[in-house]
Amino acid sequence: MTRGVRLRWLVVVALVVTALGWLVLDQARGRGSMPSPVRWPVHLGLALLSVAVVVAGLQVRAYLRGRKPSLGGLRAARTLVLAQAAALSGAGLTGWYAAQALLVVGDLGYEPMRDRAIGAGAAALLSVALTVAGCVVERWCRIASPHDDDLDGPASTGPEPDGQPA
Repeated sequence: MTRGVRLRWLVVVALVVTALGWLVLDQARGRGSMPSPVRWPVHLGLALLSVAVVVAGLQVRAYLRGRKPSLGGLRAARTLVLAQAAALSGAGLTGWYAAQALLVVGDLGYEPMRDRAIGAGAAALLSVALTVAGCVVERWCRIASPHDDDLDGPASTGPEPDGQPA
C-alpha cells in the first residue's frame, strides 16, 4: 500500500456518517428521544488519543531520520496501522458529532440545546484533530520505495541493466 488512506475517502466517510447520523437522530427526535449530551470525558479521550498517535509517530519518524538507534519493524507497522485507524475513526466520529450538532442548531436559543451543540461541535473539532494526527503520522511512517527513483527519470547513479555505469 503506497498511498495509504486517501483524503477523499476520509471526507466521504465524514459526510456519509453526518448524513446518516442526522437522519437517524432526526427520526429519534421525532419520536421524543434525544442522544445524551457530549460530556468532557469524550473531549479528553479524543485529545489524548490524538496526542498518543502523534507521540508514536514521532518515534518512527526519529528512527527513519537516524535519530533513534533502533525500532522494531513490528512496532513501526503497528504505528502505521494505528495512524490509519485514527484517520478513519476520526472521520467517522467527525460525522457523528457533526450530525448531533446539526440536529440542535435550530434551537440554539434554548440553553440546554446550545450546550448540546457546543459539546458536539467541540467533539467534532477534536475528531478532526484525530483525523489530521492519523494522516500526518501515516505520512511520517512512509519509507521511500526503490521504485520511487524510477518516477524521476534517469537520475540513477547505479549501473545500467547491461552492467555499464550510467
